[in-house]
Amino acid sequence: MTYDFAPLFRTAIGFDRLAQVMDSAARTSGTPSYPPYDIAKTGSDSYTLTMAVAGFGPEDIELIVQDGTLVVSGRVGAPTAEGEVLHRGIARRAFERRFALADHVEVTGADMHNGLLRITVRQIVPEALKPRRIPVRSVETGAVPLHNSPAEREQIGPAQEAGPVANAA
Repeated sequence: MTYDFAPLFRTAIGFDRLAQVMDSAARTSGTPSYPPYDIAKTGSDSYTLTMAVAGFGPEDIELIVQDGTLVVSGRVGAPTAEGEVLHRGIARRAFERRFALADHVEVTGADMHNGLLRITVRQIVPEALKPRRIPVRSVETGAVPLHNSPAEREQIGPAQEAGPVANAA
């Protein structure tokens, strides 16, 4: 079964990344289940990805962020002499897991403890995307409110700051 997402994006501008993520999710058949992982929201703008990587050391794990994708891969080193292994239940095979990152999301750190790899991720809202207040001035009278913030006073200029009374003198 295939899905055509083209109608959803005909009237949307700038959602190319979302289209790519949805398209790749639709194409992925049979998601690998090794190694198991959890994703938890730990704050309003922070997340933690925890992966069970028993048998791997920090030197065996590689994290790469490229083109909005976090790639976690593990390569097994040479096996140590443990004697004759009668049963191998701990998987020590190489793996690669990919996670799509939203815009303005960055990986802030990673640590390993008791066979669990913990990757911390934070969403950063750029100043340009934060809400900002735009002052509204009257065009008919040219009057400017007397209670301007310092930032608004810089934009208005000293001649107009006091309003029409200062200009009449």
